Amino acid sequence: QVQLVESGGGLVQAGGSLGLSCAASGRTFSRYAMGWFRQAPGKERDFVAGINWSDGSTYYAQSVKGRFTISRDNAKNTVYLRMNSLKPEDTAIYYCAADPNVLSLSSAYWGQGTQVTVSS
Repeated sequence: QVQLVESGGGLVQAGGSLGLSCAASGRTFSRYAMGWFRQAPGKERDFVAGINWSDGSTYYAQSVKGRFTISRDNAKNTVYLRMNSLKPEDTAIYYCAADPNVLSLSSAYWGQGTQVTVSS
């Protein structure tokens, strides 16, 4: 059974930092694109950051570029998201996703999500 399990969410003040982890199990994800999406209350789920399997290249939503860093450890089947300079508008449920091709809202695998709350 394939599972993506996020951890590391929580409550932080504006300007602070948090780190999220997504541990994958059930198959090897070294050849999958992996990344993060988020969904704020009353809003649609949006892409945050992704990382390719082939060359480790990364890509970010404009709203988080320069503040968030995505990385992966293929040996551990884990992807990480380091979030710095957090803003109240970063408050959302953060979801890990994996896909053999391109990350999108139709990605093949999803985690259950972890709450990130940034207080002003």
